[in-house]
Parts: sequence; C-alpha cells; structure tokens
Amino acid sequence: MARVVTTPSVGAMLWWWLAWCGLVELWPGRVTAAKKGLPIGAVLDSKSLKSLAALLYGIETHNNKTVSSSHFQLTTYRSGIDVTNDFQVSKSICSMMAKGVFAFVGDANMTSLGTVTSYSNKFHMPYVSSALPTSRRSSSFLVNVRPRYDGAILALIRHYKWRHFVYIYDSREGVSRLQELFNNLHKNEATNDNWRISVVRVDAAGSRYPLLRHVDRLFDGQHRNIVLDVGSVLVLQSVLNNIQNMGMNRAGYHYILGGLAMDELNLARFTYGGVNLTGFGVVRSDKARSVSAIREWCRRKKIAGLPSHFGFGRKLQLNEALTMDALMTVTKGLGELIRRDPDAFRKTFRRGQVYNNNTKGIRCSGKKPWQHGPAIISSLRNVRFNGMTGLVSFDKEGFRKDYSLDIMQLSFNNGPRKIGRWHSSRALLLEETKSTDRKGGRQTAQRNNTRKIVTTILTKPYLMLRRKEDGVTLTGNARFEGYCADLAKEIATIVKFNYELRVVADEKYGERMFNGTWNGMVGELTDGKADLAIAPLTITSIRERVIDFSKPYMSLGISIMIKKPDKQKPGIFSFMNPLAFEIWMYIILAYLGVSLGLFFVSRFSPYEWQIEDSVNGPSFANDFTVLNSFWFALSAIMRQGCDISPRSMSGRIVGAAWWFFTLILISSYTANLVAFLTVERMLTPIESADDLAKQTEILYGTLHAGSTKDFFLTSKIAVYETMWDFMESARPSVFVKTTLEGVQKVRDSKGKYAFLLESTMNDYYNQQKPCNTMKVGGNLDSKGYGVATPLDSELREPISLAVLQLRENGILQKLHKRWWYDKGECGQDVDTGSQQSALTLNNVAGIFYILIGGLGVALVFSIVEFFCKTRTDARRQKVTQYRLNNLIKFGNRRIV
Repeated sequence: MARVVTTPSVGAMLWWWLAWCGLVELWPGRVTAAKKGLPIGAVLDSKSLKSLAALLYGIETHNNKTVSSSHFQLTTYRSGIDVTNDFQVSKSICSMMAKGVFAFVGDANMTSLGTVTSYSNKFHMPYVSSALPTSRRSSSFLVNVRPRYDGAILALIRHYKWRHFVYIYDSREGVSRLQELFNNLHKNEATNDNWRISVVRVDAAGSRYPLLRHVDRLFDGQHRNIVLDVGSVLVLQSVLNNIQNMGMNRAGYHYILGGLAMDELNLARFTYGGVNLTGFGVVRSDKARSVSAIREWCRRKKIAGLPSHFGFGRKLQLNEALTMDALMTVTKGLGELIRRDPDAFRKTFRRGQVYNNNTKGIRCSGKKPWQHGPAIISSLRNVRFNGMTGLVSFDKEGFRKDYSLDIMQLSFNNGPRKIGRWHSSRALLLEETKSTDRKGGRQTAQRNNTRKIVTTILTKPYLMLRRKEDGVTLTGNARFEGYCADLAKEIATIVKFNYELRVVADEKYGERMFNGTWNGMVGELTDGKADLAIAPLTITSIRERVIDFSKPYMSLGISIMIKKPDKQKPGIFSFMNPLAFEIWMYIILAYLGVSLGLFFVSRFSPYEWQIEDSVNGPSFANDFTVLNSFWFALSAIMRQGCDISPRSMSGRIVGAAWWFFTLILISSYTANLVAFLTVERMLTPIESADDLAKQTEILYGTLHAGSTKDFFLTSKIAVYETMWDFMESARPSVFVKTTLEGVQKVRDSKGKYAFLLESTMNDYYNQQKPCNTMKVGGNLDSKGYGVATPLDSELREPISLAVLQLRENGILQKLHKRWWYDKGECGQDVDTGSQQSALTLNNVAGIFYILIGGLGVALVFSIVEFFCKTRTDARRQKVTQYRLNNLIKFGNRRIV
C-alpha cells in the first residue's frame, strides 16, 4: 500500500504565517494594556494643586479596586498650565494626544473654550471638564460636570418678586449667563414694562468703591436687590469685602450670590448687619468623609508637582469635588464600554503604545480623528451615578441634568445654612423660617426703632466712668460722664430718641485693616452693631466711604505736645538780650566808624579850625580830636549832652545821621528791655513740625490706630513724609495704644519724646496735673469731629440739624468750657509760654556790675594820669618827682 504524503499548500502556509504574526502583534498589546492601563490626559491650572491631588487620589483609588471583568487600570499624562492662555492649552493638548490618550479631564474658561472645543471636535477627543463655563455653547465631544445655576437665580428672582435689581458680573461667562437670564425672564410674562434691570461689570482687580457707590445710587427705595454673579471664589470674596467696607451690608440689602460655593466664603462680618445673602451649594455633605482619606493620602505620598508642605485642607471644596466627579465620569464611561465589549481597545495597543488607525498617537498635524472618540463620548454621556456633587448625569449636549442645588442663606448671628433646594426641573422648594425676610430685611435681628445703640470710647474728657455716689451702683447711661455723654443727651433730646451708650470692645476709633475690614467704632457701624457713634471720631475721606458723618461739632487739628521745659531766669547780662549778638557787633563797628569819620571830616573841613591866642602867640586849634570824636558819638548813644558840637556842614550831617540812628536804636532797645527783664521764659527745644523733622534726638509718635496716623501715612508733603518714615522705622515703636499712654510717655521722657495728637486733647491734658506738658507750634491740619452713622441712615440729617442748633445756641461752647477749663487743674488763664514777675536783683545785677566796673576803671585811670602828669612836670621844672608829689599833697591839704 502506497503511502500518500500530503504537502501543505502555499496558501495554507501563508495563512498560518499571518495568524502567527497577528498573535505576535496583538498579544503584547493585551499584556501591556492590562499592565500599564488606559492613559488619560489631565489639563489642570497650575494653581489648582488641590484639584491635582484629588485627581491623583481618585486614580490610585480606582486602580486599587478588586479586579473584575470590566475593570481596567488608568495612567495619566498631566500638565499644569495657565488655562487662560490659548497657546499653552493647545500645546498641552497636542503633546498629550501625540503620546496617546483616550480622553481628557481638565479645566477651561471662556478664554480657552474655543481652543478646547476646536480640538475636541476636530479630533473627536472626549473632554470632561470640571470648570468649563456653564453657558449653552455645546460641543459634540465636551462633557460639563459643573452644574449650571442661571435657572436657580431666575427662580429666586421670581420667588422674591423682584422687579428692579442690579446684575453685577466680572467676565464673559457672566454675560452668557445674563443672556440666558434675559431669555428666560420674560417667558410666561404678560408684559415686560415692569422690569428694571441694571447691568454693571466689576474688574477682577483695582478699586471698586466708585462703582459700588454708583450701584447704591441706582436704588431710590428702601430695598436694594443685587445679583452678584462673580465666578471666582477669590474675586467674589474680594468684592464682598469691598461691599462690607462701603457699608452695603445692612438691613435693606439683598444679594443673590452666583457660583456654587457660598459655604467657602468668609461671611463672618456680614452676620450682624442685617443684610440678606442668598447663594448656592452643590457639594454633598455626606461625602465630606472623603476629605480625611485624601488628606492622609497626600501626607503619605510625595507627588511630583505638589510642594512638600502641601496640605489638602479639612473641607472638600467645590473644585476638588468637581474634579473627582469628572474622573469618575471617565472611569464609569470607559468601564461601561469595556463591559459591553471587552475587546474594544484590543487593536489600539502595540508594544505598549497607543495607535490610532495604524498611526502612533493622535497628531495635531494629521487629519485622522480619534477612532474610539464617538464611542467613548457616547458612553460618557450615558453614565449616571451619585458623586461628590450629587446625582451626576448628562443630557445629549453634555450638560448636567437631574441635579439639585442647595439654597443657602446667611442668617443673623449665624453662618450660611440651607433653607431649601432648587432642582434642574425648575422646581424651587424653600423652607421659610422666621429669620428669613423675603424683601431683604431681617426680622429676628430688627432692633427697637425707639432705642438706638450709641458706640463710643473711654477717653478723657469726652467719656469717663462716673464715680459711685454714696456706694450706689450706677447702671445704664448714668455710668458715664463727659463731653460726649452730655452731647448725646442734648442730641437725643432734640431728635427725640432713646439711646444706650456702649463702649467699643476693642478700644479703637476705626482703622481699615489689611483684609479690607474695619475695626473700632467704624467697624461696629459697618457691621450693624451700632446705630451711631458719638465720640472724638475724626471726619476723614476714607471713613466717609463706609459711614456717614453729621456736621462737625468740634473743630481741631493735629498738634505737638512736649514736656514743659524749666523756666529760664534772666542772667546778669540779660539787658543785652533785646538785641542779638551780631547787632551789638554792628553797633560797635558803627560807633567806631562814625567817630573816625567825624574826626577826618573835621580835619579836612576848614570850618572846624579856629585861631586861639596863647603865650606863644596865635595858633590853629580843632575841637574834634580823636578822643573828642569818640566822646561825642558816645554821648549821643547815651542820650546825653556834649560841650562840643560840629561847626561845618559835613560834620553836622554826620552828627545828625548818628543821632537819628541812635534814636531808633535806643527806642527799640528800651521797648524790648522791659519784656526781657520782667518775663521768665521757657526755652523749648522745638517750635514746629519742621524742627521735629530736622532732628533725631527727640522721638515723636502718634496713636497706633486713628486719623492722626493716617494723616502722616497718606500725606504727600515732604516734611510729613520725613516724619512718617522716622516714626515707622523707630525702634522701639513710638506709637501708643491710647492717648493717656502717649501723654504719660511725654511726662516720663524728660523732654526726649513729643506726642502728636489732636489739639483738643492737647489742650485738655495741658490743664491736668502735674501741669508739666505744653503745646508748641500751630496745628498741622484742620479737621473736625462728627457724629457717625451707617451709610444712608435716617438719623444723619436730624443729627446734623441738632448739631447746628446746639452750636447756634452756644451749648457746644459751654460744654467745651465746662469739661476743658472749669474742671481743669492748672487754671485757664495760665500762659504756658511765659509769666511776668517783679524785677529782682538778678534782673538788674548786670548794670550794677557795670557801674562798679566803671568806677574802678576810672580810679585806675586817675592814678595813672596823676603819675604821668607829675613825672612830666618834674622834668619840665627840674624838680624831683618825690618833691613835686609832696608839694601837690601839701597843696591838696590846704585846699581841703
């Protein structure tokens, strides 16, 4: 039997070879896909560190789940960029698509929305965003995880029956929502004539105060309704701080806050003003436990892109919750696709790389779209799960549907709380409570209209605690006395209201803090804790932005207080003080010049020479010798006569000019001499602010918080700028907490500290024992104290009229005299600069010394003349000087 040997055909061999190549080609892909996972791209803002941590935590949590038939691993390519920069966004997308990604999870805003939409549509690349604008601008391959809230704003407007409101926005996203609001606002409305909507845009940076004041003036009624649609939480917080500084946080204001994170705002300073704040929340409170797990995970992991000291925080915020929901949308969508078709991505991986239609990656330079894009986006839009932000499901355009928002409201003396819920089906369910005022006011916090809270500050003599009388404990307003206590009583009598005096808690007048809030009495007015402030509160422009002032009840200015120096008694030569030293030198030079001039004139003039008869015959003589010329000039100064006088015209001109000179000089000297001899003067080391600025030995400072400090801080005058630089750089600090502390520092400094304070306080403490302080120089500025009220308070005008009435009636002057001088301890009429007294020997001792000195000099000269004369006569008569002296003595005895 013959054996038949069959030889495989060429076609069969070719089929087996192709099958083997296919196994070789496909098998590594299965292994690599299972091992390395499906790659996704993450386009996050470089500042969103918490969102990055939430994303990476979600990926690791997903990869650690129990493996099932539809389970898969995830890997990620990520980039931290500026999502407002189109170039960076496009570069990041193209870079990650070239590596091969199945879908994107990321951020975007109105600026980069066109770029993201263009790339996703062109290359069929699914893009799941946690921060895309919530407009109705749809895309075939975009999925928006962030819920839209324009419908909720519309529902609240209709619920509160607003017909006039202001819509404030900050970006093009706000314009898009405003358009949606306009389109829906007029639906089902019979007429549109009753709507008054004002639209205002605010900048993300810069001063917003003029704009907010303009917004406040748009309302002519009691209630002010404002929609504040600012997307960024940081910008919204900044705008709210500006609103609080403007005093627009009191009863009558109702704000609807845009955004979905009202509970992330710091609204502590809004809880007491009576303002109504309504907003939205979307983060599920029952998911908050995830935060502790994420925080612990961040602590254990060292993630590239996160700083070593990074901390996740204690509360799950909106952006992190949306990022986790976006990632969960991708994992559930891809998981459902793999569950339906386990081999859906089998041919996509080759040797660990993603291939798209036989091309490695998806290149932006190519024209091949992502082959799995349509299937993936369809699966993503069909997911439905309970996420961090509630039920997550999408409509056919990729927007959230069937979701609900929590309606949050700020209640009096409490933080934001949930008062209801709005569903995307346009249903609004509110849990009305007694503390909710539909018209923007408050009920539980409304004070009795007949009793006003007056905030003030303890400072002498404006307000002081009254001493107990006969051991009786004082209560209420009777506990206080002082100028402001009397002023409050007078104003309340005229305006006809009851009041309660309350001392400000932080003992400050009112200063704007670095975070934009106010402390002191100004803060209590802006926070709604007080109805008015009656205190030494200076009227300034920066305070006028947030509160109102009445007409000033007292005028004043910044002044300088120093320690009173010791009185300087006149010296023995104080008679020379009326003229400065250089004047005395000029007088001496003038005396010498006139004497010599008279001598030379008399020598040259022929009319000064005369012929005298003598033993030797006639001779020429001239009365104006050198000594006689000096004697003539001296006698004119001393207002005495002289036995010689000029005969020539030139000599008489010299004499007349000298007499006129001495007349004016002696008259001026005599007039000033009385004051200098009878007044005990105090020599102050400084006389003005210029003196302070030019030296560094004497320190000077102001109150730590107040208008005086603000004056130097904001002044553009060179002298005051120099003073501020000196005060700010001085160590230890020259600023004091209270006025009394500053006064005491002046008293204890031994003249080495000057206190800059308001002139009224300067005058008061100068009248208090030990009476050792004084005011020097004039006031540095001019300002006034006023009664402060919240902005647009109904009390402002009546109080201003009451202040004018008190001024016209002289009551304000009487109150000032009573508390400054009648109760002073140093006497009102005391001149702090000088004090006259009777002349003593110390005042005139110098002239006695000159008299005695003159007599002594004259005696010496007489003796010298005597001996010189006798010596000369002895030689002429050839008699010894001894004998001549005896003859003279004998002759003197006979004469006596």
